[in-house]
Amino acid sequence: MVKISVLQHAPSEHLPARPGDPTPTSRNLNPLMHPFARARERTRALNAAKMDRMFAKPFVASLEGHIDAVEVLCRRPGSLTGVASGSWDGGIIVHNLSTRKEIMKIPQAHKGKVSGLCFSPDGGERLLSCGVDRNVKLWAVGGDGAASDIVNPLFATASNTVQLWDETKYVSECACLNLTFPTSTETITCVRFNMSESSVLASIGSDRTFTLYDIRTGKAERRVVMQMQSNALSWSPTFPTTILLASEDHNLYTFDIRHLDSPTQIYKAHVAAVMSCDWSPTGQEFVSGGWDRTVRIWQEGKGRQPEVYHTKRMQRVTSSIFSADARFVLSGSDDGNVRIWKAKASDKLGVITARERAAMEYRESLKERWRVDQEIDRVARTRHLPKSVHQTAKLKTTMLEARRVKDERRRKHTRAGENKPKPERKKVVIAEQT
Repeated sequence: MVKISVLQHAPSEHLPARPGDPTPTSRNLNPLMHPFARARERTRALNAAKMDRMFAKPFVASLEGHIDAVEVLCRRPGSLTGVASGSWDGGIIVHNLSTRKEIMKIPQAHKGKVSGLCFSPDGGERLLSCGVDRNVKLWAVGGDGAASDIVNPLFATASNTVQLWDETKYVSECACLNLTFPTSTETITCVRFNMSESSVLASIGSDRTFTLYDIRTGKAERRVVMQMQSNALSWSPTFPTTILLASEDHNLYTFDIRHLDSPTQIYKAHVAAVMSCDWSPTGQEFVSGGWDRTVRIWQEGKGRQPEVYHTKRMQRVTSSIFSADARFVLSGSDDGNVRIWKAKASDKLGVITARERAAMEYRESLKERWRVDQEIDRVARTRHLPKSVHQTAKLKTTMLEARRVKDERRRKHTRAGENKPKPERKKVVIAEQT
């Protein structure tokens, strides 16, 4: 009798388990059976890098309403969509980012430029503003109508001294506390409280100084004199001892306030003065806006090759902040517009399915794995800049190279040991005073 062998396959192994699931496939995982797997993976990584650049469309929208340059931006605590802006025309506007409409508009809040804005920490129901008219004003923005306790009534202002005020004492015409350095004669341009230690605050001045104060002792604790004036400062939300400074010398610096003799990192890419800076709520990146009409997004600890945003109509960027969910960046410029950008230029807005999310994560992992490949790295970091910015960057590189050659030749023709090379980080701070 003939013996017959029958091949049987379970249908469950070759059909989707649920409707909509991909059809299961069987693969031989032996690497000897796939000699071109590495070449295919490199091609996928290269395509992922190219797709990332092709879909890089960072501009989202423009918020109008101001008739002069936007000087200051401030996000509303406890809200993903609330942002306030102040202009050189003296007007203040509170925007809703999701609807792109105005929640509140105060046309003539100050006589002249609005130089500072700050929401109250209890959900942003009140808004503090100050201007060049030497007035500090408190505005009711409104919330859900529920009564709330004032979390911290103290706020700080700065002119030639740093002054602390109590929000609950409306009739008081004098500050609760005056903070100043004994030998200080500068005009203070910016002051910020530490996010973790509310008794510590920092300020920058017109005489190139950066000063730390402690309201518990009622005096300035430490003061650093730098090579160039700083235009903005921002405390890190995740590292309480880290502070970011935007400088007039085209660079940004991060300092550890426990060691102020030199910065921990220098960030170089701008070709003009850096006018604003702000940390992402995650603490992993920050945004800066400069006089060179560009907005740049930096990775923390990586001092070169930031993401660059620009448009033909955008003028000098005077203010820039992250949104509360770290997905968007806002910039205010001389042309009177508040622009909304995506924090990641190629991100898709809207609903993302699980399969799309898995594909995006796979492409990101491919780019990270193959970032050492020369061609993939070139595609990933290539950015098209305006002609003026590109030419200025080339000129700046030539000037810095000429300065380096000159210093090298000077050392070469002096007595050995008299003119030692100085590290770049040691050149930033001239003196530290206590």
